Amino acid sequence: MSCGAPDDPDCSQVLNQVYEYLDGELSPADLLKIREHLDDCGPCLQQYDLDVALKALVRRSCGCDQAPVELRERILLKISEVRVQLG
Repeated sequence: MSCGAPDDPDCSQVLNQVYEYLDGELSPADLLKIREHLDDCGPCLQQYDLDVALKALVRRSCGCDQAPVELRERILLKISEVRVQLG
């Protein structure tokens, strides 16, 4: 499973779900599948590490500030649009 090609089905699935993985929003079976892939695939693990660092930076920089309602709505709308396009 250690292919390292971003267009490989396993890698692309892992990279598409990395934030859901980080947030614990996947089923236990999907969590295990991604963890096993990350254990075997160095390039995906590097991307995962970058995403972990990015989330930490955002959390540290934003502190307790809450995004304005309009911004949150626009972001959620954009996420929904991207998921429809990818789905």
